[in-house]
Amino acid sequence: MAPRPLSPHLSVYRFAYTMALSILHRITGVALASGLLVLVAWLLALGGGPQAYAAFTGFMGHGLIQVILGAWLLAFLYHLANGIRHLFWDTGRGFAKTAARRSARMVIAFVVVAGALLVYVFFWPAGGVQ
Repeated sequence: MAPRPLSPHLSVYRFAYTMALSILHRITGVALASGLLVLVAWLLALGGGPQAYAAFTGFMGHGLIQVILGAWLLAFLYHLANGIRHLFWDTGRGFAKTAARRSARMVIAFVVVAGALLVYVFFWPAGGVQ
């Protein structure tokens, strides 16, 4: 028996940035789901008393962890904006090629602007929330 072809196969389609946004939407969904473990750890540390909370905040203050949290914030912003884009698609709007490309650019612009603002507010030592 001959192996069945994959449908649709990636070699059939020309790679487009709208396809990249779709793939990135799935990746950010997984990242956000795994990031919930950080939220659970924070809640456990909060309930564990002052020493547990101090240890948790000390760990979360590490530079590499801060970079991961910043990436998680950007993943959230992207997933939110692209999810709203998908909600418009659910109403039957925005399927034309030009509209899909325009909405893709709007999603990226939102992530860049809102991400820069929020990274500044939350992670920049002198300018953000202390």
